[in-house]
Amino acid sequence: MTKTISLSGATLEFVERGAGRPLLFLHAGEGLAPDKPWLELLSRSHRVIAPWQPGYGNSPLIDGSGSVDDLAYLYLDLAAELELVNAVLVGACLGGWVAAEMMVRSTARFAHLVLVDPLGIKISGRDQRDIADMHALPRADYLRLSWADPAKGEVDFTQMPESELAAIARGREAFALYGWKPYMHNPRLKRWLHRIDRPTLLLWGAEDRIVTPAYGEGWRQAIPGAQLEIIPQAGHFPHWEQPEMFVERLAAFVGTSG
Repeated sequence: MTKTISLSGATLEFVERGAGRPLLFLHAGEGLAPDKPWLELLSRSHRVIAPWQPGYGNSPLIDGSGSVDDLAYLYLDLAAELELVNAVLVGACLGGWVAAEMMVRSTARFAHLVLVDPLGIKISGRDQRDIADMHALPRADYLRLSWADPAKGEVDFTQMPESELAAIARGREAFALYGWKPYMHNPRLKRWLHRIDRPTLLLWGAEDRIVTPAYGEGWRQAIPGAQLEIIPQAGHFPHWEQPEMFVERLAAFVGTSG
């Protein structure tokens, strides 16, 4: 079911599916993709709430612009508006960055955090690149870096209606806006990750070359008690490329950790 909510001066379109323990899912820079299997699999055991980030779908940019800080506060307000309690917070790629920004501010409504190949922090020295320049890469190179099987990421844009192409373009503009400068990270975030006081799982595609598993190890070291698990035969989007394994790992974590 697709819904729309207005709060904090913004309008959000979101999918709500399933029943049970609430799970707030924040999507990757590539978009939500609610028709892929991950959503149906997750909704078998959770009440999944998955918004289109502002700038994607029918969620307009906040005041025509916006920042990752804005997204973090917006989703904290959304969790309060929906009265989420004991919820699971899941963020992939861009959504993982936003989820971490939320949790350094407040963990009150969430009992578990799952970050899926997140962007958002600097691990290496100033002259070393941690995050591939996704906006500068030719499409073929981007697919090679972001998918274990690049064929799974292929899209025939020539067969899409103009409305879908326009939505993709808006989403890419929003993604660039949120991570333009500095590129796809907040230089201040890493120092505050120690404030995350909930069990945290980092799920990482073994063949992610946008942000490698070594970058994931930097996240693990920065979040107290965090676990890092590698998903084989997956790149930057393990929830799309290996959805069954993704959901199995997530379910095992939230079911056994306290």
